[in-house]
Parts: sequence; structure tokens; C-alpha cells
Amino acid sequence: MLYWLTGLSDGGDVFNLFRYITMRSGGAFFTSLIFAMLFGRPLINLLRRRQGKGQPIRDDGPETHFAKAGTPTMGGLLILTALLLSTLLWARLDNPYVWIVLFVTYGYGLIGFADDYAKVSKANTKGVSSKVRLGLGFLIAAIAAIWASMVHPDELAYQLALPVFKDVLVNMSFAFIPFAMIVIVGAANAVNLTDGLDGLAIMPVMIAAATLGAIAYVVGRVDFTDYLGLHYVPGTGEILVFTAALIGGGLGFLWFNAPPAAVFMGDTGSLALGGALGAIAVATKHEIVLAIVGGLFVVEALSVIIQVLYFKRTGKRVFLMAPIHHHYEKKGWSEPTIVIRFWIISLVLALIGLATLKLR
Repeated sequence: MLYWLTGLSDGGDVFNLFRYITMRSGGAFFTSLIFAMLFGRPLINLLRRRQGKGQPIRDDGPETHFAKAGTPTMGGLLILTALLLSTLLWARLDNPYVWIVLFVTYGYGLIGFADDYAKVSKANTKGVSSKVRLGLGFLIAAIAAIWASMVHPDELAYQLALPVFKDVLVNMSFAFIPFAMIVIVGAANAVNLTDGLDGLAIMPVMIAAATLGAIAYVVGRVDFTDYLGLHYVPGTGEILVFTAALIGGGLGFLWFNAPPAAVFMGDTGSLALGGALGAIAVATKHEIVLAIVGGLFVVEALSVIIQVLYFKRTGKRVFLMAPIHHHYEKKGWSEPTIVIRFWIISLVLALIGLATLKLR
């Protein structure tokens, strides 16, 4: 919205600053951070009054989690409100990629909100049925995938870009749509599975968002893409404003989610933020790089899939408990140890993902 102030510029005044994506990204970051810090405590108090017993705790979970009983959930509302306000204020609203990412983020946020509300109102861990969640998730992802393919340049539409290999594109034709759907749905649910310990999900999400934001900025500039041998996707640079706002809101949320958490993100936040990462990867043609940058989320999701399939076949478990962060809890690792080590892994994976921009 503030980009429109550039119309008042004669080229050398303060209004000209609003032309720069980096300047507006900084504004979005601080706007989101300040909003989350100011309204975090009032929101937590409101959620505590409305929810009473807070988020239901699984009976078969680690014993240490019973101490978390009464902690309110739906804290993702804080991130999503700060994110929406900051993005609408600082991003160019004539950019289709901004609206695609917002559509996915808040579509999944609504699914997560409905799921959290069902859990809290019924006072059990069963929310909206998995079939309904997946069905709505795939519908949102399908719309986003088709929308992205329509706004991509003709030479990139329905193409899969491979990291490291310069100028290599795989023509998937219309098979790209279901592929992109799987990327978005998979990212949303993988982040959702990771959100099981205080502070565990939000930091890796912010690290991945920062990485994908940098990638979006680079592939949206023809000078950088020419130098690095990347595929130029005009307009994606504006996504950096969105990711900056996400990081600001995420840091504000982490202030209250740090152990011992005063509020949980809930499916409201985890599904929305995971969906956002998937949508950014599809928009920037970096779907495979997302699997590297978000490798922690991939491992968490795979641990659940492996556990379920192996148990159905043999009646035995591969892990003491899935997702894998609970496995380490059962082995005796403290919660802060697991969280910080997983943060370190996320940071290393992000650096590897960034390295693919140059390794070609």
C-alpha cells in the first residue's frame, strides 16, 4: 500500500525510498515484530479466558507434556494478523505472487483455525477429520498451482527447474499442477507435524522463510539471474516483503512461545506457515530446493510415515514415538536440547539450499 507513495516522488526525495524492495522489507519486518510484541500478551490472555483448559494433551505422549496442560493454543493468530497487516501495508498489491502466497497462507490458516477450534471446544485431540483437512488443502493448493502457472513466464510455465544444473528445465506439462499441489500440501502438513515442542517449529520456519525470501529476491532480478545462471521469474522479488513480515511476526511469537511456552502456535499457525513455504517454492520455481531448506520438516514427516507403515506391516515400531522429536524425548533428551539442535540442523540445511544458487 505504501508503495503508492512513490507517485509523489520526483526521484530524489524520501518517497522514492518506497520503490526499493529491501527498504519495504525492513519496514514490514519491524511493523510485524512490533505488532506481535504489543498484542501478544493481550491475545494470550483472551485465548486463555475463551479456551479454559487450553490445548488438549495426548494421553500417549511424553510424560513431560502433561505439565503443559492449560496452555492456550491458536497463537498462530498473532503471527497471521501481524503478517497480513505488514504485507498489505508494505508490499506492492499489484503483484500476483504476493496474492498467491497470501491466498495459500490464509486458506490453510482457516483450516487450522477450524481444527484448533474443534479440539478446544470438544476438549480432545480429535479436530476436523483428516479427509476434510486434506480435501480442502488440496483444493487450495490446486487453485494456487494453476494461478502460479498462469502468471509464470511462458518459458517457465509447467516446467520443473533443477538445482545445480544450469538452464535445465523438465517439461511436466499439466502434471506440474498435481506436483505443485503435493509440494504445498506436503509442506503445510510437515510443518504441522514438527510443531510439537516449545519453539521447535517457528525458528526453522523463519530460517526457511529467510532463505526462500532471499531466493525470491534473487530470481526476481534479471542481473542476479544472469550472473548466477538462474531462471528469471519477474515479480517474485516482492515475496521478500512477505517473508520479512513473517520473520518479524515469528520472532514476536517466539518471545511468548519460548520454553515454557505461554501459548502454542496450533494448527492455525503451523498449517498456514507451512503452506506459505510451499507456495513460495512453487512461485519461485524452487520446489526441490524447498526439500533441502526444509529438510527438517521432511524428516519429521517421513518419521511418521515410516512409523505408521512399519507398524501396520509388523506390529512393531521403528521409533519410540513419532514424529521423531518425540523419539528423542523418550530417549531422555531434554526439550531445550532437542529444540536447539534441530534449529542448528535447520540453519545448516538453509545454507546448503542457498549454496545451490551458486553451484552450477
